[in-house]
Amino acid sequence: MAFLRNIFSVRNLMWVVVIVFLVWWFMPGLLPGSSLLRSLSWSNTDFSKSSVDMSEITSGGPRKDGIPSIDKPNFTAASKVDIPSTVPVISLHLNGEARAYPLGILMSHEIVNDRVGGIPVTVTYCPLCNSAIVFDARLDGMELEFGTSGNLRNSDLVMYDRQTESWWQQFLGEAIVGELTGKKN
Repeated sequence: MAFLRNIFSVRNLMWVVVIVFLVWWFMPGLLPGSSLLRSLSWSNTDFSKSSVDMSEITSGGPRKDGIPSIDKPNFTAASKVDIPSTVPVISLHLNGEARAYPLGILMSHEIVNDRVGGIPVTVTYCPLCNSAIVFDARLDGMELEFGTSGNLRNSDLVMYDRQTESWWQQFLGEAIVGELTGKKN
């Protein structure tokens, strides 16, 4: 009986929970070539359409949206914020409206879905290749919203649009897998 108590102790059960969580969180990174995992995570992605060899796309570790995007961010007026002039930001000015997106925040989120000057935009930053790119989020009458796929191509962020789950290479601003393959933002 003491043996069973040791196996099912609270401490051991906590470790099991932690291990199960870590396996679930990093599963795509542990099994990057698993088509079963891909079909479960990406049931709305049309993998019959692709402009790149799928072997060029690798897991970056986190699962889909494992690095959460910032959607509809709140801003404070520049006059009320004390940010040193040495803090790097992505600055954007559209239709008389200005925004500053600190790289320190983008390193943890990689994507911001925002509206600036009445225009839907996607602000992206890939820490691996140190590239910051802003896209007009409108395409063929749709307003796209983006998230992180957890994948990389040539060490660059592969994002996805939440409307069709097409995969987009950040550096190219082009859909490389899915319904919108070949479309550019």
